[in-house]
Amino acid sequence: MKLETGEIIYGLSWLGERVEGRFFERPNRFVALAEVAGEVRRVHVADTGRLEEILTPGRRLWLLENRPGMKTDYTLLAAMMEEGWVLVNTRLHAPIAKEAIARGLLGFTPHTLLSEVVFGKSRFDYRADDTFVELKGCSLVVENRCLFPNAPTVRGTRHLRELIAAKAAGFGAALVVMAVRRCACFMPHPERDEAFKRAFAEAMEAGVIFRGFFIRIEGDTVRYDGTLRRCE
Repeated sequence: MKLETGEIIYGLSWLGERVEGRFFERPNRFVALAEVAGEVRRVHVADTGRLEEILTPGRRLWLLENRPGMKTDYTLLAAMMEEGWVLVNTRLHAPIAKEAIARGLLGFTPHTLLSEVVFGKSRFDYRADDTFVELKGCSLVVENRCLFPNAPTVRGTRHLRELIAAKAAGFGAALVVMAVRRCACFMPHPERDEAFKRAFAEAMEAGVIFRGFFIRIEGDTVRYDGTLRRCE
């Protein structure tokens, strides 16, 4: 099975009705303030990245209303950027990427596809047959390059080391990068995490597979939007 550009890989309608707001400020990495219907409301941010190029004053947001009793009124779903609505909710990354993998993102259609699989000291996002897979979502675009991480990530570096170990043990190993914005190519951020940058280079040298892909929001759907290649 081959993924086709424009193919629907996830539906958003089951999440509930979307409410539009405008970004005001972000007091901490988990909470933002947004204006909704003329009132400032608390919004849960399900993305610990800096998001400094996305969460700017006045930015249009799509929000999901939280159930009563929670510390925030809404949860952030997406932000309106120059290219359209951009997903800003890492909780949705795993099911979106899993569907892409099930449809052949890795170059094969797996017979078994498991989530949250332990190997060594890490818990990988998936195991597709005998290939361990780790997913990273990428929202930072600088000079037409998709960069990850946008904040230091000890966990991300450990995952790369464990992928190298899985490859050495005879398993398949793959790093999947899902880009929520368009860019020319992907590379590790040149400044924000030197350890991750080194581990990425070592993983590629060790034969860990790189698979990058774009997604876009269109109405109530998330669509596969083509291949993301590594920067030369």
